[in-house]
Amino acid sequence: MRQSVLADAGAERLTTMSEEKTAMDLNSDSHVAVTYERCAHIGGPFYHGTKATLEAGDELIPGHGSNFQAGRVSNNIYFTALVDTAAWGAELATALAGSDERGHIYVVEPLGPFEDDPNVTDKRFPGNPTRSYRTRHPLRVVGEVDSWEGHAPEALKGMLDNLEVLRAQGRDVIED
Repeated sequence: MRQSVLADAGAERLTTMSEEKTAMDLNSDSHVAVTYERCAHIGGPFYHGTKATLEAGDELIPGHGSNFQAGRVSNNIYFTALVDTAAWGAELATALAGSDERGHIYVVEPLGPFEDDPNVTDKRFPGNPTRSYRTRHPLRVVGEVDSWEGHAPEALKGMLDNLEVLRAQGRDVIED
């Protein structure tokens, strides 16, 4: 049974945008690294964007194919504390799969320790403004975000074009 977790998606989007602006204004000097040993201070809610159709109670586990590199098995499950970051995950996963579907954003609960996603933290952005994390432990789906705003088609195309350029240059490395 699918569970709706957001009664007012518009208010959530405004809150998320406000939090994201604050996060983007931080510099790497103010970021305290989130590690497997030090993650309990990071509170949710947490989100996972995907092409998969899931239900409350399902668990996402590592060891499945990556949405972003064909033939690669992912050792981690990735998640975020921002709906907008999860939207990128959902949109990119469906687009890279060649699907015209919207994708899904799920509210998830980490079932073990987690760390900053090293693919964005201090590599692409100072600190962790996307509030992106990864874990080698399961994530339990607790609900679905029914109403979320996707990115403009031209923004999604730009992101896909940038990924293609990185692939062509051999720089689409995922630290997993």
